[in-house]
Amino acid sequence: MPVDVKELMRQVGRIRVVTKRLVDEHLSGEYHSVFKGQGIEFDEVRAYTPGDDVRSIDWNVTARMGHPYVKRYAEERELTVMFVVDVSGSQCFGSGARSKAELAAEMTCLLALSAIQNQDKVGLILFSDRIEKSIPPRKGRTAAMRLAREVLAAEETRHGTNIAAALRFLNNVQKRRAVVFLISDFMDKDYTRQLRVTARKHDVICCPISDPRELELPDAGLIEVEDPETGDLVLLDTSSASLRLRYRAQALESRENLTAQFRKLKTDTISLSTDRPFVDDVRKLFHMRQVRAGRG
Repeated sequence: MPVDVKELMRQVGRIRVVTKRLVDEHLSGEYHSVFKGQGIEFDEVRAYTPGDDVRSIDWNVTARMGHPYVKRYAEERELTVMFVVDVSGSQCFGSGARSKAELAAEMTCLLALSAIQNQDKVGLILFSDRIEKSIPPRKGRTAAMRLAREVLAAEETRHGTNIAAALRFLNNVQKRRAVVFLISDFMDKDYTRQLRVTARKHDVICCPISDPRELELPDAGLIEVEDPETGDLVLLDTSSASLRLRYRAQALESRENLTAQFRKLKTDTISLSTDRPFVDDVRKLFHMRQVRAGRG
C-alpha cells in the first residue's frame, strides 16, 4: 500500500513536537550522564612517572627511547547510537490511538534527539525477515527526524521477523562499539545466541513493544483474525470463555518467557505498550544505569 506522504509528514511533525518537549522537560542531562564515557580512545604517549599503572606502559616506545613511557586514554568524545527497529507486519497492529510502529517511531525519535543533544551520531537499521533499510550514523536534528520518518514509512511491510539476521547485519556494518536500541515485539524464535554475541560487542538495550489486545481477547462473538505477517485467516469464537482464558494464559507465558530470557542474558530492557506513555520507563532505565555505574 503506497505511503500517504501528507499523513506521514503530519505524524512525523507530531512526533517531533511531542518528543522534543519530553527531551527538554524530562531527559535533558540524564542521557549524557548515563552513556557518557562508555568507551575510551587512545590520547597520547608520555613519560612514565611514579604512581602510573605499570600495565599502561608502552613497551615499544619504551624500548626505542630507553626509559619508560605510558599510554594515556581519554573518554570517547562521541558515541554512536544505533536503532535496530522491527518493521514486520505485526508492528502495524494497534488497538488504540497508535500502532506498535508509531510507538517505535516515537521511541526512536525521543532517544535520537537525546543523542544529538549530546553531539552523538545516530543510525538506523529497519528489518523484517530481511534488512529493509540501513542508514549510516549521522549527527544533527535532521538525522534524528529522518529516523522517525523511515520507521513510519515502512509500516505497511507484510513480511515476517528475523531478529538474528538483523543483529548479524549490525555486527558486520558497525565495527566500533555502539549503544544499540533493539525495538521489536520479539515475535520470533532462535535469536538468543545472536543477541548474546551482539551484547558482548555492543551495549544492547532491548525494547519489547506490545499492545494490550495481544494479552486479552474481547468477547465479540465469531470473528475472523488475520496474521499480519503471513496473511493467514483464522475463525475464532471469542464468546467462548475457555478460549479467551487459554489465549490469555499463552500470552502471559510468552511475555514471562521473554522477560526471563532478557534477565538470563543480563540485557537492559525498556518495556513499551501502545496504551501508555513511555518516558517514565526510559527515565527508570537511565536511573538504574546511573546507580549501577555509581553516579546515581
